[in-house]
Amino acid sequence: MAVPLLEVANLNKSFGGLKATSNVSFNVARDEIVGLIGPNGAGKTTLLRQITGIIKPDSGKIRFKGQDITRRKVWDIVNMGIAGTFQNMRPFRRLPIIANVMVSCLSPRSMKTGEWVKRIEAKAMDALEFAGISDMALEKASTLSQGDLKRLEVARAIATEPELLLLDEPFGGLSPAETDLMAKSIKRLHKGGRFGRLHSEGPAMIIIEHKLQALMKIVDRVIVLNYGEVVAECSPEAVVKHPAVIECYLGKGDI
Repeated sequence: MAVPLLEVANLNKSFGGLKATSNVSFNVARDEIVGLIGPNGAGKTTLLRQITGIIKPDSGKIRFKGQDITRRKVWDIVNMGIAGTFQNMRPFRRLPIIANVMVSCLSPRSMKTGEWVKRIEAKAMDALEFAGISDMALEKASTLSQGDLKRLEVARAIATEPELLLLDEPFGGLSPAETDLMAKSIKRLHKGGRFGRLHSEGPAMIIIEHKLQALMKIVDRVIVLNYGEVVAECSPEAVVKHPAVIECYLGKGDI
C-alpha cells in the first residue's frame, strides 16, 4: 500500500485555555485536493501553520513522504516540498512584484528542480502569468489590491515547485469572475500544469475557503473542523448533508 504524501496524527495545540487543534488526524494522497472548512475560529489556519512548521504542536506527529517533519524548521519543510499561502500576506512591498517571486526561485529546492528554465526571471514570470498578474510584474508590491496580493502569494508559493500546496482562502478578495479563473488555474496546476513538472501530476493541495460553492467544484474530499476537532470527513456531495456539519454552521434545533 502506498505511503500517503501527508500524514497528520493526533495533532494537539492549545493557546492558554483555548484548544486550537484537538487530536486532529487525517491523510492526504499525492493525487488529492482536500478542502478544509469550518466556522471562524475552528482551527483551520492553525492546522496549516503546524504543517508548515510556523507553529509547533504540543503533541502529535506530522509526516511528509514518510518522514517526520513535526519539529523541522520552516525552510527545511519548504525545501522538502511543502509551500503555503496565508491570510496575513507579507510581501516585500518596496520591491517589484517579479522580484518577490524571484526570491522563491532562489530557494534550494527551486534551484535544484528548475533546470528546465534558463533564467530566474523567466521562471518568476511564468509563476506570475499562472497567477494572472504578469502584466504588473514591474510594479511595486505595495500597489497591489487585496485580491492581487492573494495572486502574488500563490505565485510565490508555486515558484518553489511544491509537492504539497496549502492555500488559505485563495478566493478571498476576488470577484466572481476572478474566483472562477483562480479555481480553474488551481485545478490545472493540480493536473500537471506549468508548475507540475516534478511528477506526472501537479501538487496535492489542502485548501481553506469560505466560498464553499467554488471550493466544492475543485476538491476531491472535505475535512470539517469545529472547535479544533475533525467533525466530518467526506465527499463534497455528502458534506452539505452531514448532520455534524449542519450543526456547526447553523447550530442545534429546528432548521
